[in-house]
Amino acid sequence: MTDHPPPPAADGPRRAIRSFVRRAGRITGGQARALEELWPRYGVDYAGGPLDLDAVFGRHAPRTMEIGFGDGETLVALAAAHPERDYLGLEVHPPGIGHCLLRAAEAELSNLRVISHDAVEVLERGIAPGTLDEVLVYFPDPWPKKRHHKRRIVQASFASLVASRLAPAGRLRLATDWVPYAQWMREVLDASADYVNAAGEAGYVERPAERPVTKFERRGARLGHEVRDMAYLRR
Repeated sequence: MTDHPPPPAADGPRRAIRSFVRRAGRITGGQARALEELWPRYGVDYAGGPLDLDAVFGRHAPRTMEIGFGDGETLVALAAAHPERDYLGLEVHPPGIGHCLLRAAEAELSNLRVISHDAVEVLERGIAPGTLDEVLVYFPDPWPKKRHHKRRIVQASFASLVASRLAPAGRLRLATDWVPYAQWMREVLDASADYVNAAGEAGYVERPAERPVTKFERRGARLGHEVRDMAYLRR
């Protein structure tokens, strides 16, 4: 399907190489204030142990986790559209987190929480098996250079870890505007015994109507990038 080497085989859930690099970035005054003033309302200080999501949200409800939510456009839009569901967002870059907190407060959301920590560690140590109904991985860093492919978050070990945290018939949704990475994702997930491709032989699904077109996606469109959406069901 592609001209790049095949993704590495599964070797257990632990992945020493991180898929992200922490960058300071430029943070606005409003974002900085949000991190200070709104974090107690929406933030979860992850200390490395198991999370009681019922306690975190104050209820038991269907739960969606978004990994690497950027500035939170999608996370906030989904949480606003589905008050009956809980949304847990993971992101490590302070400007994006601050922006997300501002938008969540403006929408007066009560079903959204944020963790600033490595997603793989949170999944491994903080999330009990079978407790997530949906996991979103939208526009992760494609790490386009061949020598950096090991940093891509979508690896066989990551796919297995996510599957273990999904409830029966849970769903993993992905999107990327880097076609070679979309092909990589499909190779990893189509080869996994844990998933069924919801698109069947077509491979890719239509963009979900409820997934907003974000600023990042609009930028990619201007550059001529083609977006690919994928959906996988836990077997």
